[in-house]
Amino acid sequence: MQDLAQIAFLDADGDIRVNFGMFAGREATQAEIDDLARTLLDEVSAVTIVAEQRTVADRDMEASVHQIRIELGDEDPQRPLLLAERWAQGCVADRHAEITEA
Repeated sequence: MQDLAQIAFLDADGDIRVNFGMFAGREATQAEIDDLARTLLDEVSAVTIVAEQRTVADRDMEASVHQIRIELGDEDPQRPLLLAERWAQGCVADRHAEITEA
């Protein structure tokens, strides 16, 4: 059985990654990112949020995904991870694009 991707997870560097485009079918808006920052600042003293377009490819496939990377420095990531997951789920519920195969 294939594991389903998580909407938010911790990467090897301790940053939070949000698979935004995979679930929303679109990029996060600046207003949504600003809302995420405000939410996280209730829990941590400082945060850096990077919205990035990532391309993953091998000889059999290529995929382009929109991810949000949250850098917390030395802060404990557990509560911010939960908040980021809830934020992403709310964004997807509010507005998502249908994904179709080309």
